[in-house]
Amino acid sequence: MGIFDFVRKQFVDVIQWAEDSNGVLSWRYPMLDMEIQNGATLIVRDSQIAVFVNEGTVADIFGPGTHKISTQNIPILTNLKNWDKFFESPFKSDVIFFSTRLQLDQKWGTQQPITIRDKDFGMVRLRVFGNFNYRLHDPKKFYTEIAGTRETYTTEDLDGQLRGLVLQNISNAIASSGIPFLDLASNQITFAQVLTSQLQAQFETLGLKLEGMTVQNVSLPEELQKILDQKIGMGMIGNNMGQFMQYQTAQAIPEMAKGVGNGSGVSGDAMGMGAGLAMGQILAQNMQSAFNNSNQTAAPQANVAAPAPVPATASISPDEVMATLEKLGDLKAKGILTQEEFDAKKSELLKKLT
Repeated sequence: MGIFDFVRKQFVDVIQWAEDSNGVLSWRYPMLDMEIQNGATLIVRDSQIAVFVNEGTVADIFGPGTHKISTQNIPILTNLKNWDKFFESPFKSDVIFFSTRLQLDQKWGTQQPITIRDKDFGMVRLRVFGNFNYRLHDPKKFYTEIAGTRETYTTEDLDGQLRGLVLQNISNAIASSGIPFLDLASNQITFAQVLTSQLQAQFETLGLKLEGMTVQNVSLPEELQKILDQKIGMGMIGNNMGQFMQYQTAQAIPEMAKGVGNGSGVSGDAMGMGAGLAMGQILAQNMQSAFNNSNQTAAPQANVAAPAPVPATASISPDEVMATLEKLGDLKAKGILTQEEFDAKKSELLKKLT
C-alpha cells in the first residue's frame, strides 16, 4: 500500500498563480497528494505576494520575482521543519498567493436613513452613498485575521464587513468635519477626507490599506425634503406672516385649479374654478391691504385739522379664524413656526373677533 501511495504522489517543480479573475484577494495552491520538489521554482508576479504556511503558522514571504526553493531562501520554514542539513527530499507546505492589486469601485451606502444632529435643523435623517478603493497591504495579518485556510477569499466575501465599518463611522465623520447639513453636498471631498482618516486604522487591522474614498450623494428622505423646502421658502421672505400667507396662497392656487380638469363633468369643473377664483380673491385682498398700508404710511400729513380716514377692516367669521388657526397649528407642529410666532398670530386673529 505504501508503494502505491508513493507512486500516486506528484512532485511540484513550478509554483505560480495565473490570477485569471478579478476580485480574488487570496488563493491557496492545491497541494492534495502533492509535495514540493527540492529546487522547485516559485514564480510571483507583479501585484502578488506568496506565503509559505506550515501547520497554520506563516513562515516565509516572497515578493514579486522568480525564486528557487532551498534552505537558503526559506529559512523560517527550514527552522520549523528542523532541517539541520540541506533538505534533499520533497516536502509538504501550504503556499498561499495574495493579490495586492487595487480593488476599485467598492460600493457603500445607507440602506435606511441615519439620524445625525445638525446645528441648524436639529435632528436630521439622511442617506449617503459613495464608493472606496483599497488594496491588500499586510498578507500575514490578512491571513491570520481574515482568510485563514480557505482556498480562495474574494472582495465579495469581505464586502459586508467593510461596508459596516464605513457606515458606523459616518455620524462621527460628519460631526468631526463641522460641515452643516446644507453644505455637505458642496463639501463632499472634505467630508470624504475626514471619513478616510477615521477608517485608515480600522482597515489596517485587517491587513488592508484604504487608498481612496468618495461621497457621491447626500440626500434627505422625501417627507423631510418637503419640510426643508418650506422652511427655505419662508426664510427667503423673512418673518413677515402676511407675506408668508400670500406665499402659501400662491402655491395652493395651481393645485386647487387642477380640479377644473379632474372634476366629474360640469359640477367638478365648476368646483375647481370656484376654488381657484376664491384663492385668487384672497391673494388679491392681501396684496391690496399691503398696498393700502404702504400708501397710508407714505402720505404726507398736509392737513393737520382734517381727521385721518379710518381704514376699513375686513370682517372675518369665526369659521375662518378656526381654519386659519388649524393651518398655523400644522406649521408649528412641523417646526416651521415657533411657539412665539404662533401665539402672536393667534392673538391677532382673536382680536378681529371682538
